[in-house]
Amino acid sequence: MTVKAIIFDLDRTLLRTDKTVSKRTENAVAECAARGIKIFAATARPTRNVNKYSKILGLDAFTALNGAAIVLPDAIIEHPIPRQSAEAVISRLIDVPDTVISVETSDGLFANGSIPMWNPKLYDGFPRLPTDGAVYKVLFRNCDTKLLPFVTSVLTPDTYCTVANRYIVQVMSREATKMKGIARMLSHFGIDPSDAVCFGDDHDDIEPICSCGIGVAVANAIPELLRVADAVTSSNDEDGVAEYIENFII
Repeated sequence: MTVKAIIFDLDRTLLRTDKTVSKRTENAVAECAARGIKIFAATARPTRNVNKYSKILGLDAFTALNGAAIVLPDAIIEHPIPRQSAEAVISRLIDVPDTVISVETSDGLFANGSIPMWNPKLYDGFPRLPTDGAVYKVLFRNCDTKLLPFVTSVLTPDTYCTVANRYIVQVMSREATKMKGIARMLSHFGIDPSDAVCFGDDHDDIEPICSCGIGVAVANAIPELLRVADAVTSSNDEDGVAEYIENFII
């Protein structure tokens, strides 16, 4: 196939565990760009946390917040959760023991407990939303494996949920998926999904991996993704994305 675009998840895929981009990876991505290949990211991270990587990697566009925000060269397309739906889901889960609830909004991240890695603004008023701004994601953190089916059972018709990093259940608008964001980015540049190579590691990456011309899983990916990927490369800490690019794209 003629590769016209590469698409990669960030955390646990392109980024090393310490959240850095290796020089090897930076050089491999730059060589793709030099050959006219478009460079996209599709990530669960909020837009504000993708911008610094966009500069390092020279992204042509990126999908953030699992598809709730699509950042194109000349526009930003957003798919927030309807406010009534967000509050309805939170109200049904507010009393689940040992669960930290957080919401990613246009005014930042708010949570009813400490999340050191994310440093949210503390808020104790759930299920009422903490801001009048757009709500992109509602997240429930709990190590209980029964949380996912419980969240699934209380969703509104216009929302869906996925699991990230094994124990974070994310609720988004049904219009906000990574694949829909990827399709919008590719369409903007006139590229068919069959001409794209996609890299990922987690549940949200399964649809893109299966829908693009070649789907590549890093070695540290979840078993479900490893089973459906067209190829498996080395882990994120071993520069697996760069390894695949060097061997099969450039």
